[in-house]
Amino acid sequence: MNGDSRSFPRDGIRVSDDDRDQAVAELSEHFQSGRLTQDEFEDRSGQALQARTGNDLRSLFTDLPARPVFAVPQVAAPETVPVAGQHRGFPRVIPLAIAAFIVASLVAHGSGQAIGWLVPVLVVGLLFARVLVRRR
Repeated sequence: MNGDSRSFPRDGIRVSDDDRDQAVAELSEHFQSGRLTQDEFEDRSGQALQARTGNDLRSLFTDLPARPVFAVPQVAAPETVPVAGQHRGFPRVIPLAIAAFIVASLVAHGSGQAIGWLVPVLVVGLLFARVLVRRR
């Protein structure tokens, strides 16, 4: 590996303290995995701490592989188990409530009160709610 895939600044761009710390941390991983001897680690760590440019840091990794990327295991969400008495989907009491509201609205509308316009609004709203419940 030539070190080009590392996130250090390119060419003669100056490095930050974070870049130097990242380089030392990666060198430490290589030392812990046995790719570097203690003398090599100390020498390269010292050079990393004195580095001024991205090229200075990249040169420390030309003979080392890139840091391994560990995949985070994907954990499936647990399947929900319905609790006794809990409805899955559209509760059965809703159609009864709709029917009662429609009857009350029609009676009120027939007596001259102006709430009949609520019936279509309620019906459309409940149909929309039913569609949303089915999509789950």
